Amino acid sequence: MNFIEEKILEKNNLENLTLRFPPEPNGFLHIGHAKSMCLNFGLAEKYGAPCVLRFDDTNPSTEEERYIRSIIRDVNWLGFDPSKITFASDNFYFIYDCAILLITKGLAYVDESTSEEMAEMKGTPTTSGKDSPFRNRPIEESLDLFNKMKEGKIEEGKLTLRAKIDMANPNMLLRDPVIYRVINKEHHRTGSEWCIYPMYDMAHPLCDYVERITDSLCTLEFEVHRPLYMWFLENCDLELPLPEETEFARLNVDHTIMSKRHLNRLVESGLVDGLDDPRMPTISGLRRRGYTPGSIRDFCERVGVTKRNSMVSHLLLEECLRNDLNETADRRMGVMDPIKLTITNWDKGTEMVEIENNPGNDETRMVPFSGELFIESEDFREVANRKFFRLKLGSEVRLKGAYVVMATDVIKDADGNIIEVLCTYDPLSKSGMEMDRKIKGTIHWVSREHGIHININEYDKLFSPEVVNDVIEDFNTESLIINNKAVFEPSVNGLERGVAVQMMRKGYYVMDTKDNVLNKTVSLKEGWNG
Repeated sequence: MNFIEEKILEKNNLENLTLRFPPEPNGFLHIGHAKSMCLNFGLAEKYGAPCVLRFDDTNPSTEEERYIRSIIRDVNWLGFDPSKITFASDNFYFIYDCAILLITKGLAYVDESTSEEMAEMKGTPTTSGKDSPFRNRPIEESLDLFNKMKEGKIEEGKLTLRAKIDMANPNMLLRDPVIYRVINKEHHRTGSEWCIYPMYDMAHPLCDYVERITDSLCTLEFEVHRPLYMWFLENCDLELPLPEETEFARLNVDHTIMSKRHLNRLVESGLVDGLDDPRMPTISGLRRRGYTPGSIRDFCERVGVTKRNSMVSHLLLEECLRNDLNETADRRMGVMDPIKLTITNWDKGTEMVEIENNPGNDETRMVPFSGELFIESEDFREVANRKFFRLKLGSEVRLKGAYVVMATDVIKDADGNIIEVLCTYDPLSKSGMEMDRKIKGTIHWVSREHGIHININEYDKLFSPEVVNDVIEDFNTESLIINNKAVFEPSVNGLERGVAVQMMRKGYYVMDTKDNVLNKTVSLKEGWNG
């Protein structure tokens, strides 16, 4: 149980508990949003409460319908079912009426200052701001100008509506913030009906109120916004119980960033091929790489909810994925760095051998086996010590699901590189047969005749340093390596796109949802020891 859950329980008002997840539709959701989703929807699931998916669509300059579709897909993919889907634009008339009320009460005024002039008048954290020359504009004049803003008679940037609070307040957000501005852009839902739009700090609390949200859960950067959140609620003559805001630490993962703006910069620079690039921390990118909903929810659960920002290792996310896939993923055989293995005494043509799909169940598949195979080059050494249990000259190893072979000779190229291993097989050693000796090593293989060649995208960390300072300079140029040598058993052609499988002894891979390549999801190596 986290401190937010404890706070909710202390209020003893579970019958009215209502939560919300309010993304802005100006980009793709990332793993940081997943933490907020898991918190809000998770609490709602636990206590049988509604949780609203609300789109904060108050800025038509940056918002698009495709982002709405993407966000809904991400929420559903993670296993969450919103009680309803709403939009801040649903409440534009109510928010507008509140603005009129604030002007009428002398708590808001229309300002003609430029953004640069307002910034200069605002002062600094250690010095008071200065009143705008329009701060004491007559109420009727502000009402008239605000109406002209609404009717589209004012150009963008010429007028704004500001709350009249306190230009000397230590919290600079309370120094007469802009609460409405003119934006002459088509809105994805309201079209050209509006040309004035409320700022987030005004729309957020008022939408929470209208939707009867009891607990507005925000990340820590909104802690300084909370007095402004309450100022709107307390000054708009609202009659019903008011929502309460609580802040928690945002998710920070090493070697990556949680910023839509910076992620978009990567796309614009051409360093990645889109917001759903499998290297990206977006939900779409993680899904394309082969991450599962269960692994992401487990990760968010393990990270927990605290009041202090901290850095989480990306290795924990990989470990959560590894644990989930180990239970669910089917096994296949793929050779990533192949070397030819020829069985010199093989005379059977092609034989089908039975191999289990997953050690956890009884399902099996038939795989073609022949006298010419590919094995991993690292699985053979001419000479090795007794601790090397794979194939070496004069020793035996079992080929997974098939026979025991002994290496007898090698063929090298002009430079002395081994290009082929010659071996013999024991016809009485097929898997399942009783043997008079113990074979310590087992390696995987692919029939040369039946192998399928598919390129592999192998991924590393998106950024080289743990803490990213500049998304261009810190970008890891080795974050994508393309392997064009890999060869796989024929069943790889039947893999379902987006569903990860384990390539025996190598890691987890997924058929890309866009291209005919395999994305490496995560290695088998356990890197997390936290």
